[in-house]
Amino acid sequence: MGRARRIGASLGVAAMAATASIFALDWADRNYPPPLEEAREISTEILDRDGQLLRAFATKEGLWRLETTVDDVDPALLKMLVAYEDRRYESHSGVDLMALGRAAWQLAANGRIVSGASTLSMQVARLIEPRRERSLTAKLIQIARAIQLERRLSKTEILNLYLTHAPYGGNLEGVRAASLAWFGKEPKRLSTAEAALLVALPQLPEKRRPDRYRDNALEARKRVLERAREADVVDDTEVEFALNASLPTVRRQLPALAPHLAEAARRKAPEASTHQTTILRPVQETLEKVALEAGRKLDPKVSLALLMADATTGEIIAEVGAADYFDASRSGWIDMTRAERSPGSALKPFIYGLAFEQGLVAQETIVEDRPADFFGYRPKNFDMQYQGDVSIRQALQLSLNVPAVRLLDAVGPSRLMVRLRRAGVTLKLPPNEAPGLGIALGGAGITLKDLVQLYAGLANREQPVRLGDGIRDLAERIDEEPLFEPSAAWTVADVLGDVLPPAGSPPAGIAYKTGTSYGYRDAWSVGYDGRYVLGVWIGRPDNAAVPGISGYQTAAPILFEAFAKSGLAGTPLPRAPTGANRLAASDLPQSLRRFSVNANGLIAVSARERPPEIVYPLEGSVLERGKGPDGEALPVVMKMQAGRAPFRWLVDGKPMRESTRRRTGEWHPEGIGQSTLTVIDAEGRAASVNVFVRN
Repeated sequence: MGRARRIGASLGVAAMAATASIFALDWADRNYPPPLEEAREISTEILDRDGQLLRAFATKEGLWRLETTVDDVDPALLKMLVAYEDRRYESHSGVDLMALGRAAWQLAANGRIVSGASTLSMQVARLIEPRRERSLTAKLIQIARAIQLERRLSKTEILNLYLTHAPYGGNLEGVRAASLAWFGKEPKRLSTAEAALLVALPQLPEKRRPDRYRDNALEARKRVLERAREADVVDDTEVEFALNASLPTVRRQLPALAPHLAEAARRKAPEASTHQTTILRPVQETLEKVALEAGRKLDPKVSLALLMADATTGEIIAEVGAADYFDASRSGWIDMTRAERSPGSALKPFIYGLAFEQGLVAQETIVEDRPADFFGYRPKNFDMQYQGDVSIRQALQLSLNVPAVRLLDAVGPSRLMVRLRRAGVTLKLPPNEAPGLGIALGGAGITLKDLVQLYAGLANREQPVRLGDGIRDLAERIDEEPLFEPSAAWTVADVLGDVLPPAGSPPAGIAYKTGTSYGYRDAWSVGYDGRYVLGVWIGRPDNAAVPGISGYQTAAPILFEAFAKSGLAGTPLPRAPTGANRLAASDLPQSLRRFSVNANGLIAVSARERPPEIVYPLEGSVLERGKGPDGEALPVVMKMQAGRAPFRWLVDGKPMRESTRRRTGEWHPEGIGQSTLTVIDAEGRAASVNVFVRN
């Protein structure tokens, strides 16, 4: 009985000690947790719309540590890693007792370390809490930390930490950073040889660098492959092929695309580790190469910028803020897509668009290109010569200055400013100055981004969108009304689409316009097809003159090259909408055959002093009732010119709607047969046409 009591007492003491130990270990675990929060500091990543890496930023310690998960790497690498480092990874709880016993026996038998017993969990513990000393105490702490990790994290989460923090020499940490640096690609798809090298490097990252210690790297890779073969992870054929594969000889730079946008993304949300953009990496990469090559042909102090956008969504597809971000002579760090500069003639299409919309001119209307005086303002053409009488189509294609100023004088600078604001763009005028005729020739400031947005309004004629900031999706509809009526937008595109590209430029199927600012400070070219808009700016960031540059000779060739190489060209310009046409000069009504002249060929009085005239539909027209894609009846577009606003339209003597100041209207015929359309202006003057409507 006494012996039983002693045994019972001993067991009780042992139980109490075990319980106390458990409580002590639990207390220590709770009060001294592993430094997981510190371990999670990773590089900031800027991604394109598809999740591809555009640029990464080093951590505060200067490390390239890209967050990596098991889903980011090739499954073959994971199998090799476990086979080489920790075969019983899935079954132990942080410490492999069998491996630990084997290592201790080998140490006692040989007097030196023959094989290690460090598990992947123990290695992660060492990575997130590095210790310089290699002692028994350090090893025991590492074991304790491994057990703590196993209590808190799943096996997959521990692997994620290893894949993110494993050292690869220098300031490289993690499998993704290493794969990008050594192979120039993400580790999602690796060859057997590549996966084996990435498994081998972390054991001695500095001594196994393939660019410095080729033999060491080859031997280490071979050991990984042999171990993988023993574990049946790879077969003999794969091993033999991998053993003969070449090693990388240089360490590549990590991607550094869209640097200006990347900096803007970090400023916008400095606490975020990942920033999604609307950029398409292949297009961004291509346009940066185009800019770099073009920059080498320019003066060392001249830079350039490109911006490409999707006119249907408002997404920025590619953005190049400078010829070379790292070129100090060009002030490459300045984002010239956001700098306000004079657009030269690049705003002329919007003046013509207003004139087309108001029925003041048609494509073949004759306009004078001769010296003119607009209350002291005397515009001159770029080449200081004049063409005499030209068509409106020629005037826009040749970018003649005097005709553009004549039209702006007719439509009004303030009205142009209001129309541009409809597209979300406000021009920067000189301090305390009202909008003037100089706007036609670049007398206002605008950014490349805003200029591309305006042209997006021409490309997407249904409804303009506000371009996003490139950092997040933003397809904001600006206004219920489009920038111009569809027929006016089509007419502008029809004219610009026939402008000859610069000699030697690849075909792109785009409508485009160029501009050169006063004093040869800025050269512009903006083009668009049925979906995408691309803008180019060239100049000096310090706004100094660059003798010899021009929009057509300097910027347009880059526009065509970039559009062709982007891989996005090919969407045709939209077809002509209902009511839009290109009439020959002989088919124009008398009032549209010549702009701003009277019967004697002299400068005429304002169009407001002439009686109204219906220019579409013409007298005796036979109109078909068109149908939209959903079967709905399309309206008939009516256009008039001259007269004094407001105007009232009538059909067969019945008013259609309230009076309007616009020179266009829409009529929904109630049936087929003959009708009389009438317009009456503010002076009571009227014009009528008879038309016939049929199905």
